[in-house]
Amino acid sequence: MSLSLFMACGWGIIANVMGMLPARDNHWRRARLLIGTGCPIVVYVGWQHGPWIALIVFAAMASVLRWPLRYLLRRVTARLRG
Repeated sequence: MSLSLFMACGWGIIANVMGMLPARDNHWRRARLLIGTGCPIVVYVGWQHGPWIALIVFAAMASVLRWPLRYLLRRVTARLRG
């Protein structure tokens, strides 16, 4: 297994462990950390394995971070609508 896929799998394990731990801020600080580390991993996977594998990794990461992505989508659509 390549380093990029190993990092993506490690990200998934760490994200699940972080989600199981209690948090006072509803996990938003951890979500920002996971987004900040997940984006470069997806780019690295895309660089090593191509866009289709990167899309699969992105979908797996998005399934873990579904609530922050929903709120981000709501914010973007609200700003575009005015």
